[in-house]
Amino acid sequence: MLCQHCKKQPATIDYVEEINGTVFESHLCTQCYAELYGELNSKVNEGLWAGLFSTAAPYKKKCPVCGTRYSDYERTGLLGCASCYDVFKEELVPSIKRIQGKDIKHVGKSGGSRDELGLHRKLKNLQERLETALREKRFNEAGALNRQINEISKKLYGGNGNG
Repeated sequence: MLCQHCKKQPATIDYVEEINGTVFESHLCTQCYAELYGELNSKVNEGLWAGLFSTAAPYKKKCPVCGTRYSDYERTGLLGCASCYDVFKEELVPSIKRIQGKDIKHVGKSGGSRDELGLHRKLKNLQERLETALREKRFNEAGALNRQINEISKKLYGGNGNG
């Protein structure tokens, strides 16, 4: 494929950009990319990706759940599933430390306190129990569960418990 800008050199860079939900693709040679987007930008990007991952030979290790190999992660920067974090932990920790610049500690998706996380879990459990009680027409139990849900919701969200 020829460069879309100069239409002379072979396109070696596929540049994809999303603006307001619309995807724009450009297929450019290195000279046109440097001219349009700046040579510094391409050197920084190349250096960044090269520095994130060690230059060791591609790993043969493979996630048993999704089949992703560590070499796939090195190429794309994406893991296939949650199990990949366990399978590739040894390889990932140094990269994560380089990116974050400090010790790594996973605090969960919410990033909130443990108390808050526990309340969210308890709230979900009570809501599931409430649905079951209503389905089985145990209205007294449903009323008690609903009061507990409202109390927890007030603690989590404030106000009247309507989240």
